[in-house]
Amino acid sequence: MPRTAWAVAELPDLQGVRLACSLHLDIKMAPLVTGLLARGAAVFLTTCNPTTVRNDVVGYLAAQGAQAEAWRDMPAAAYAAAIEEALAWEPTHLCEMGAELTAVIHQQNMPTGVKAGLEATGSGINRLAGLTPRYPIFNWDDLPIKEGLHNRHMVGLTAWHTFMQVTHLSLHGQRVLVVGYGLVGQGAAASARAFGGSVLVAERDPVRALQAQYDGWEVRPLTEAITAADVIVTATGAQRVIGAAHWPLLRDGVFLLNVGHTADEIDVADLRAYPHGEVLPFVEAVDVNGRTVYLLAGGSMFNLTAGWGDSLNAFDVTLAVMTAGIGHIVGAGAQAAPGVHVLPRDVWAAAVRSTL
Repeated sequence: MPRTAWAVAELPDLQGVRLACSLHLDIKMAPLVTGLLARGAAVFLTTCNPTTVRNDVVGYLAAQGAQAEAWRDMPAAAYAAAIEEALAWEPTHLCEMGAELTAVIHQQNMPTGVKAGLEATGSGINRLAGLTPRYPIFNWDDLPIKEGLHNRHMVGLTAWHTFMQVTHLSLHGQRVLVVGYGLVGQGAAASARAFGGSVLVAERDPVRALQAQYDGWEVRPLTEAITAADVIVTATGAQRVIGAAHWPLLRDGVFLLNVGHTADEIDVADLRAYPHGEVLPFVEAVDVNGRTVYLLAGGSMFNLTAGWGDSLNAFDVTLAVMTAGIGHIVGAGAQAAPGVHVLPRDVWAAAVRSTL
């Protein structure tokens, strides 16, 4: 990952920095964490999503010197305790995906020595909108390089790679319903067609719905589109987009999956009130009044829970930007006013250009 290596080499001396991270802990995070440790930072690792943790990666990073409290499928109580432990560790800076650390600090009105933070996800930025941050937080989800590369291209592409690997099916002859037409949904739709699917879109926002029509997709209301779909993918960032009211509308044999950041876009708890059981790894068959519904990866982020997520070369760009953002929050960024700011272009652009 040459861009990440370059960005790590550009970091200042990090002695005295205590960086608490709430991240997807898979193999692609290793170059960043080992680089931070080599530059002198103390690092505490916990996860933003227990279903995406790779235990071998956590073990490796702990052996390199990171403090870690995360494991695959850790229960809710253990996850909450890990967040509390990360904050009790007294971090000076935060690097987050989902704003869980910041939310706990502010909801519990905790005293904190945090000087600045980074936030990487749209769901985290939405969460921060309901808070009044006491320190500067830099949003790098809305950067054109993050939106245009990871959100628009990689999520959808790797979701359908993973679908074919997990189900042993292709999308040929399948009607694929994409719920939500933000950048992730746009990528999911385009990749589904590239892999042979026939695509429908459901989108509540009239502007995005119109954009989907101009992009050539058939756009229908969710309750109508859901009756025609063989595969349904949620990409909204909202909670319980598909739930109890929709179960009677699902076709026999339909697949449900989610590529949003959190696991609650599909009301999994309500769906699992019906008889269910695993038929393949990451595939549950649910008997909904005589019809079979296949739930993939328990409704968690499918491409990273059941698969490997972004390719190494694409994520190298993403990770280099994150690394540059960390350099900013331990330096000039810590002097910014409290609140949410977009990560400045001059901070991240050099990391993107570094090996071109």
